[in-house]
Amino acid sequence: MRKKPKYHQGFYTPENPSKYKGNVKKIIFRSGLELKYFRYCDVNPNVLQWNSEEVFVPYVSIDGRQHRYFIDLWMEVKTAKTGEVKQYLAEIKPKIQTKKPSARGHKEGVNNRYYKLKMRDYMVNVVKWGAANKFA
Repeated sequence: MRKKPKYHQGFYTPENPSKYKGNVKKIIFRSGLELKYFRYCDVNPNVLQWNSEEVFVPYVSIDGRQHRYFIDLWMEVKTAKTGEVKQYLAEIKPKIQTKKPSARGHKEGVNNRYYKLKMRDYMVNVVKWGAANKFA
């Protein structure tokens, strides 16, 4: 029996495929939050173009090896007030995943396996975000 995925995942079919910069048949959302942003980009008239996981940034991770970080969302947006066109890169994550994990509440504290995994994920994300900021 297959295990139910932890997150809402699937393929997104845009209402405005001409706005998507990339292959419209391969737009994958990996969470309900990503799906919400994809819909926003697709139907908002101020979003001129957008794509998902088409832009990547090379970075060296905490293991010392070279990796590629695929940015969740790239958008080209016309600002409502001035009409100026700007480009944005966005990582779509729940707020809890953007904060350093706490050892409090874990049996064995910082020696807890679950805490160690969460801390490793957080440290990798910090390195990725630093590389993305430098790239931007």
